[in-house]
Amino acid sequence: MAVPPGHGDSRGGERPGAGAPRRDTRGIVDAAGLFARVRFRRRAPAAPLLSCVEHYWLIDWDLDEPYVSYVVPHPSVNVVFEDRGGARGPEAQVAGVGTGLFSTKLEGRGRVCGIRFRPGGFRPFLTPTPTSTPTSAHTQTSTHTPASPPALSALTGRNPPLAEVFPHVSPDVPSRVLAPEDEDARVAALDAFLLALGPRPEPGSERARRLVERVRGDRSVLRVEEFARSEGMTVRGMQRLFAEHVGVSPKWVILRYRLHEALERASAGPGAGWARLAAELGYSDQAHLVRDFTATVGVTPAAYARTAAASRAASRGRGPGQG
Repeated sequence: MAVPPGHGDSRGGERPGAGAPRRDTRGIVDAAGLFARVRFRRRAPAAPLLSCVEHYWLIDWDLDEPYVSYVVPHPSVNVVFEDRGGARGPEAQVAGVGTGLFSTKLEGRGRVCGIRFRPGGFRPFLTPTPTSTPTSAHTQTSTHTPASPPALSALTGRNPPLAEVFPHVSPDVPSRVLAPEDEDARVAALDAFLLALGPRPEPGSERARRLVERVRGDRSVLRVEEFARSEGMTVRGMQRLFAEHVGVSPKWVILRYRLHEALERASAGPGAGWARLAAELGYSDQAHLVRDFTATVGVTPAAYARTAAASRAASRGRGPGQG
């Protein structure tokens, strides 16, 4: 994958009347450095897709020197159309939820159009797979179970080609998405691609989306046991729901969103009170927060805050900007 999947600033065009894309930079490491080098826009999907798709993300770059970008992934599946130039031409892949730090090297000229699904929003687009038992020797009949899409956990940590996940999609779809110079035409091509797949109602996916949204917005959600109890679920039932419809466990989602908040606070500057922030985010102590942050991002929160401040200073007044 050529670029960070679906993160960053969102000062690009927003479709009138549609749900506005988020404007935060959570998950992206050194957002100022990235935005100084690429043109990044977020766009809203067509209205019928809003319940499943968080936003589209469009990135173009033309670099004199290579740049490595890093992202702490969200609990979201992305479909990524990219053209990095050269003989390979336009390509597409499905990016399952990434559990580690994502990195990519940007160089030369390139373009990406991505679809970031809401957590739980990708499974309704998958084709159900009916199963049946062998014919019984006594009844001479097959027993069929109701068709259902595969669990999202099968995609976690994987980036299969689009054709592997959607074998009936035309091979020229990447070109149709990436070729137009007009940004609205690219957005329309993404809409057409998804609407042709015909998302199917998935009650479990809707519930999973609501639960993940609660974790993202409610800082008091810190323990899976308490979270499940407050939702009238067993821990095992919540774990099964997340595995099937999100691709990762509820504990992983809670920790990832709290780490995103720590990353955002560190990006704001070196003045954050790490002990206080650790308590707010549910860590047992400051050392626990520092260990998690360092294990994921590669540096301590304090070191990252200093680097982010220097990057912001160096990036002022430079670069293509956003939207």
